[in-house]
Amino acid sequence: MTSTTTAPEDSRLVLLRKEFERDASFNLVFVVLTVGATLIATLGLLANSPGVVIGAMVVAPWIMPLQAMAFEILRGRLPMFLRALRTLLLGVVICVVLAMVVGRLVAFPSFGSEVMNRTSPNLLDLGVALVAGAVAMFAKLRKDAISALAGLAIAVALVPPMCVVGILLASSFWAQAYGALLLFATNLLGIMVGAMAALGALERVYRSRLFHSRLGLTSVALTALLVIPLGSSFFRLLNQSRQETKAKEVEQVIEQQLRSSTITLGGDPAIDLVGLSIDWQKNPPLIRARVRVTDPSLPTSAQVAGVQAFINKNQAPLRFRLVVQRTAVDLIGPETAPNPPHLEVVPPSALPSADPKGE
Repeated sequence: MTSTTTAPEDSRLVLLRKEFERDASFNLVFVVLTVGATLIATLGLLANSPGVVIGAMVVAPWIMPLQAMAFEILRGRLPMFLRALRTLLLGVVICVVLAMVVGRLVAFPSFGSEVMNRTSPNLLDLGVALVAGAVAMFAKLRKDAISALAGLAIAVALVPPMCVVGILLASSFWAQAYGALLLFATNLLGIMVGAMAALGALERVYRSRLFHSRLGLTSVALTALLVIPLGSSFFRLLNQSRQETKAKEVEQVIEQQLRSSTITLGGDPAIDLVGLSIDWQKNPPLIRARVRVTDPSLPTSAQVAGVQAFINKNQAPLRFRLVVQRTAVDLIGPETAPNPPHLEVVPPSALPSADPKGE
């Protein structure tokens, strides 16, 4: 009974081993797909086109030797691991050189968001890479889930970050190129560690090797080291997000005060507050209030100073500087005699008294 159950399992693992050996090969298909993905991604990055960059992610073949590396680590076969690593490194060299050539030919003085967004990786990127690596290995082992590989290639890209490295090196943006290289290393190690974890969890024969492979432990250690720079970037992002949220809340409070309080611009019927923005890069922060006025002499400097004092009193100890951008509006229309009392839509007695005491 035991031999009949293990034989199919062994044959399946043999087929899997042969498939990973093909994935580790540096051949014409790998070169063509690498060159195509690199050119598509580089041109898409320079054109700041997300759709084109996504197309390059699907074409890129780098996840195949990366999965083969994870497989050979758990099998303990160093020659095959080095073969897959060589294939991946040759692909990286081709990618960076081509991206540098294209970047030097185009010679853009600045770059769009598609380039710059790949220069500041954080812990979230590592989490995505780990999960994607595990799911990619699951899809490799379970053929009915193979359709997920295209989505995984989009979720965790390997070629676009290296294209960004080449583009930025061609323009001497050294610090930003380092950030893109860090993103590539994050995706690479995250995918490999996630794939090893999934392989060990799904295949009992490799489970015991998961914590006894030196290469595997080295990969996990390198991935753990990435937590330091990625964590620093993550906490900077978190702090920036909190500051932006607080700034929006303060801006909404100030705008509400300006519209509702009688001491402010909203209390003068000749002044219509159109909009408000705050420049937080200034010290003190600069409030720009845009108003429409029917009297070109309003608001006066004294009014603006009073409104600024009102804001600073309510937002103490934070202080602001207020400037008002006014647009004069002329009211044009002929004079018309008032309607007789019996034709008024709202009787005078229904109108609220201007005297707070009702007198």
